[in-house]
Amino acid sequence: MLSSLGSGGGKTAKPSFVSYVTPEEIKSEKEPYKKENQPDLLPGEVVFCSACPVLKYSQDDMSQRGVFGTLLCTNFRVSFVSDEVQVEETCKLFKNKLYGENDIPLACVDNIYGGYEDKKKLITGGLLKNKYPSKIIVHCKDLRVFQFSLTYSKEEDAKKIFQGIVHHCLEPKSLRCVYAFSYCENTTSPEMQRKERTMLFDCLEDWTQDMKRTKGNCRLVTENSSFELSQKLPQFFIVPLNVTDEDLVKFQGNGLPMWCWSHHSGCALFKTASLPLSQEDNVPQTYMEKMLTAVAHNHLYSVKTEDLSDTLPTIQDIQLSYNKFKQFFLIDNTTEFWMSDMKWFSSLENCGWLDMIRQCLLKAVEVVECLEKENTNVLIMEESGSDLCCVISSLVQLMLDPHYRTLLGFQSLVQKEWVAGGHAFLDRSNQLHLKEKVESQSPVFLLFLECVWQLHQQHGPAFQFSETYLTVLSDSVHVPVFATFLFNNDSHRANVLRAESPSSQRGPLNCPSVWDWSVQFDCRAQDLFTNPLYAQKTKQDRSQRKSHRPKHQRQLSLPSSAFKTPTKKGFFKDEADSLKKILGVKRISRWMLSPSSDFPPMSSIKEFYETWQAKPLDYHGMLLPCLDGPSIRVWMQRYLRWIHDVQILGGGPVAVLSKVSELLAEVQELRSELDRHARTVTSNHRGAIRTRAKTAPENLARSSVRLSSSFPFVTSRNWSFKPAIPTSMLQSLMMSEVAGDLASREDDGSEPETVV
Repeated sequence: MLSSLGSGGGKTAKPSFVSYVTPEEIKSEKEPYKKENQPDLLPGEVVFCSACPVLKYSQDDMSQRGVFGTLLCTNFRVSFVSDEVQVEETCKLFKNKLYGENDIPLACVDNIYGGYEDKKKLITGGLLKNKYPSKIIVHCKDLRVFQFSLTYSKEEDAKKIFQGIVHHCLEPKSLRCVYAFSYCENTTSPEMQRKERTMLFDCLEDWTQDMKRTKGNCRLVTENSSFELSQKLPQFFIVPLNVTDEDLVKFQGNGLPMWCWSHHSGCALFKTASLPLSQEDNVPQTYMEKMLTAVAHNHLYSVKTEDLSDTLPTIQDIQLSYNKFKQFFLIDNTTEFWMSDMKWFSSLENCGWLDMIRQCLLKAVEVVECLEKENTNVLIMEESGSDLCCVISSLVQLMLDPHYRTLLGFQSLVQKEWVAGGHAFLDRSNQLHLKEKVESQSPVFLLFLECVWQLHQQHGPAFQFSETYLTVLSDSVHVPVFATFLFNNDSHRANVLRAESPSSQRGPLNCPSVWDWSVQFDCRAQDLFTNPLYAQKTKQDRSQRKSHRPKHQRQLSLPSSAFKTPTKKGFFKDEADSLKKILGVKRISRWMLSPSSDFPPMSSIKEFYETWQAKPLDYHGMLLPCLDGPSIRVWMQRYLRWIHDVQILGGGPVAVLSKVSELLAEVQELRSELDRHARTVTSNHRGAIRTRAKTAPENLARSSVRLSSSFPFVTSRNWSFKPAIPTSMLQSLMMSEVAGDLASREDDGSEPETVV
């Protein structure tokens, strides 16, 4: 067999054998392939089709090398099981129980490409009976990229696995086909403990407790417990006191001001789905005036309104912008990544995603100023009342209420504003791949998490949860197991779970909540969700304490520039003259002026921010984001964790965090030593346990062989330790075709170029 691959000539003056195949191909021809490997299936998981041997390519350049194994498609995931003997991973501390590093949940598949010789073609669905590709390229919503070669499989198996993956990942399906229902029918989900739990806002007690905590003075509505008032509204919700029973039944909940949060001064934040106002029919306009009056009566007879549809991007704009943005991180090979480095920052700026994050944060600061400085009720609205309203209301509460910056508080905030608030998770993710829902698809929740990350990276000690927690939460949206992100609203969730419940069960089907992290991670991995630098609130007076305010760096940010003003005019729209007379309030509009205007742009917000910045920083008080160009940065952990060439071995934010955590652990150990001299043996023992539990994430991090900037998602064992090639040098090397001689070149003494 090898003779057919050699030079084949009659002369044998000297050895001149040249191999035109990779070692993997030689191995596949020499040895008969073993039987298929099977993954550990989850409860209710069924294998639809499989193929072997399949070659999973590495991301390393364009070497076309990889690992052989079995490719399977189940009702939950696309899974690749390697033939290589798995070495015990002593440093694998962050293992997901539901899927591994070579598994792709079906809902996580973004796009599938077929490799036909040297061409790459987007697969849009449908069974390709005549021709199937030799290579499958899968782009995931968590920004992983997988490439599988079907060349070595039997033709029949290759066709089945390709058609099976395309069918189950891209074809329209019913909600009943989602794996969550099979999983729930074969497992039992324990109820979350009532003490120190995430408030799900699915019962009357949660709403009562939250309004009592914020000292709100509003009305709790229970008439929709069976969704008789509206299918769009939650079972329980809160409205101003002056809203009557007759007002509740009008317009299916549209125009009804829903309470979000109450400020300590007495004013409150409300949101609503706007009503279309027409000149022919005065009923909606009269109803809206009545609702505005009810909001104004909540505190000092004042109200400011904001139609987010006029000042923030549409959900279609958000989808288009993110589609452009994510392409810079979906890298098939490292060569492709380095070629894109030439116009990295300008390309990111042109897609507009980071500017949308800035606009949302800016709008939230506007609302914060009205509540904090002017003590005025605020009513935000949009067409649905459950997209951008959720973004802005959640950000406002994060900036003003330290409770929502704790882990349990943040999860309760998502439950209240997004899940109970009726955000259409199913339509916005379009998990079912329905053609009529394509226009509704939009990563609105991811936009919110991006804004939270910006606040987190600017004011880290103010948040109890870590950056890793936010990244995992963004991934969990695409795991089709949890009821949290699977439905459009409370009514949809209740009806589907009741209908899908087996006859043997008395109650509805019980799907786990995403907040039950034990479904995905063990206790050691969950320790990484906690921010070790969190500044816990103490009983001491903090009035004279002044914390260090870190400077905003330019790393992974856009060039410094002025704010981009939205194309649409108006922040806080003018009310009708008649309504202003009724309410007796001052003019309630503030216009966003362009830089060419005679008036200074953003003067009021700038003054508000500078006044706050001049005060001592209180991590348990109001937080405002810095919104200049360098401060809005790329979420490095989420977007760059799978691109090996940009990782920093032994460096990056995780290295700094690990070192600071070590110092924190030493301080805690010293404190425990001091406590031993003042407390009993029992107290000492409890204190030691408390200290160990608190420093567990740091000890886990230090036990790793070698940390990287992608920890804990990627470990150093997967990497090829070759030097990164700067962009300008790479281009010259590629043109001269001497890239292989890079390692032998001597340093020219010039200042090294950096990737980040």
